[in-house]
Amino acid sequence: MARLTVWYDGACPLCRREIAGLRKLDRREAIQFVDVSEGAPESCPLSQADLLARFHAEENGRLLSGAAAFAAMWRAIP
Repeated sequence: MARLTVWYDGACPLCRREIAGLRKLDRREAIQFVDVSEGAPESCPLSQADLLARFHAEENGRLLSGAAAFAAMWRAIP
């Protein structure tokens, strides 16, 4: 089960390309990628607008944004 959740904008070509590359590197499936371009699931801790405005991740129950979220994502990938 994933210990890191990453919310991303699936309508953004750059975001889609980056996430596709990261999925290839995430062989242990440590990251759950959630596309919020068409709405955020009820389980999301922030609104869709907030999730689309800045990069967010949740690591071990802790909400991270910006550079801290990117760092968590890279820590999860061997």
